[in-house]
Amino acid sequence: MTWLDHAYETYYMRSSHVVSDRQLQSLSPVGLRPPLGRYIAQLWQRRHFIWADARAKALGSQRGTLLGNAWLIVKPMLDSLVFFIIFGMVLQTSRGIENFIGYLIIGVTLFPPLQRSITGGALVIRNGRNMIRGFSFPRAVLPISYTLRSAIDTLPPMASVLILVMVLPPHALPTWHWLLIVPLFLLQFMLALGLTFVAARITTLLPDMRNIWPFLTQFWFYGSGVFFSYERFINHPKVLAFMDVNPGYLLLTMYRNCILYSTTPDPRSWALLVAWACGLLIGGFVFFWQKEVSYAVER
Repeated sequence: MTWLDHAYETYYMRSSHVVSDRQLQSLSPVGLRPPLGRYIAQLWQRRHFIWADARAKALGSQRGTLLGNAWLIVKPMLDSLVFFIIFGMVLQTSRGIENFIGYLIIGVTLFPPLQRSITGGALVIRNGRNMIRGFSFPRAVLPISYTLRSAIDTLPPMASVLILVMVLPPHALPTWHWLLIVPLFLLQFMLALGLTFVAARITTLLPDMRNIWPFLTQFWFYGSGVFFSYERFINHPKVLAFMDVNPGYLLLTMYRNCILYSTTPDPRSWALLVAWACGLLIGGFVFFWQKEVSYAVER
């Protein structure tokens, strides 16, 4: 080896070390939770994937059935019929409620998406194991995509509710108050996403919770005035005041005011619902992000 070859080899090795050092400095450890700001930026970079994934899976729960997506509309109507017969006709919970049919249809159709945000949202990490094993991405993509898909699935039943309350007596005709459905639907989405974040983290760490959530959401269903009015059964003012801050009851009451009774929900109701939606969304997101690393652990 000549002195020129030796000098070239020495230069090449030193240059390689310099490049390697620079590359090492730019690398970040794998498996660590990124800071919250960077985590949100990573989610924003994947917004197109989230939307595409949600849209691809939306309206697909009834694939393989003869009626297909028609069940998204038919099933809530059958549920409403069952509740109307049992609670409206047999137990007479319809007394004192104006337009009980519309009251019941709104409750039975628009409350279950909140229940599914917990029962279905609890399984998003388990159902996304293959993606978690194969790709590196913020795990919050899974709850967001699931909640967005559920919101799309709610649109056909929502349209059927508006048609039915116009057709069935006593008829509720459209007014400008129906425009308030849009912000209410957005607040419902925020509530659902916050609940999904919370349920997903808890169930990932405590897998047995997936068998408990359905019971808890049933209590919430029956305690949210889906098919009866509180005032008829509860006379204690403090208990009534406590029940009035229930976000599920607030949401249904505001929907009913806008759709059935052509009245604007009072400012207190808006303030409470916005507080619930923002609080659950922000708190649930941070709660979920804190255990980001643990979602890749097999249980």
